[in-house]
Amino acid sequence: MSADQQLDCALDLMRRLPPQQIEKNLSDLIDLVPNLCEDLLSSVDQPLKVAKDKENGRDYLLCDYNRDGDSYRSPWSNKYDPPLSDGAVPSDRLRRLEIEANDAFDQYREMYYETGVSSVYLWDLDHGFAGVILIKKSGDGSKKIKGCWDSIHVVEVSERGSGGRQAHYKLTSTAMLWLQTHKDGSGMMNLGGSLTRQADQELPVTTASPHIANIGRMIEDMETKIRSTLNEIYFSKTKDVVNDLRTVQGLDSKSQQLALKNELASALSRRATPKS
Repeated sequence: MSADQQLDCALDLMRRLPPQQIEKNLSDLIDLVPNLCEDLLSSVDQPLKVAKDKENGRDYLLCDYNRDGDSYRSPWSNKYDPPLSDGAVPSDRLRRLEIEANDAFDQYREMYYETGVSSVYLWDLDHGFAGVILIKKSGDGSKKIKGCWDSIHVVEVSERGSGGRQAHYKLTSTAMLWLQTHKDGSGMMNLGGSLTRQADQELPVTTASPHIANIGRMIEDMETKIRSTLNEIYFSKTKDVVNDLRTVQGLDSKSQQLALKNELASALSRRATPKS
């Protein structure tokens, strides 16, 4: 089997394994195929980790996009922890936009999730800029229910026209969701999954509709679609399976209903058949 085929199989396997165990599964997979280590680490999205800014005490999220070596940059202070003198930072113009974006998406997180942590990181490109918007919401474990939502939105912005009055936005969004319940009556139940979706839009950049507003609308629409899809695929399907496995009706009652259904279907079929 070629390296490309091995990578495809590995990524296909990771998509089917529980998202709350991604780090362990990824480590085990790398042990099996160490030659795919770099490709797997760059291709598989992992649950976001939380750190605290030592200057202002605010939480921020860690990912590959704010990492330089073994240090991570805080979006609040623009400093690396552990300290790094030559760490990559955005230009002055982009840093101002990054500060505004962090404030805007912190309000977005508050409106949609109430609690949790959000972080935005931007970096310069030749004809525009790129960024990542991270949101993490963890359940508080009340009522014997645990869970976590991680969303990673990577956006590439290509500025066009005179003064950058037009821009092309390419958005790649990944959401990971898992829930775990443990009750005496039903025992342990795990439910989780992840989705990755992409979107492209060409939008004007004006005072009334700046970059942050354009990106915000795209992410809001994307998260709504992803939540709806996750609900339909995982929760609705699980409900259907449980309803098929468990019923409040007795076996005799269900057999009588099935017999009546078959009898009615047979009678209707005879009526629909034309007489010769």
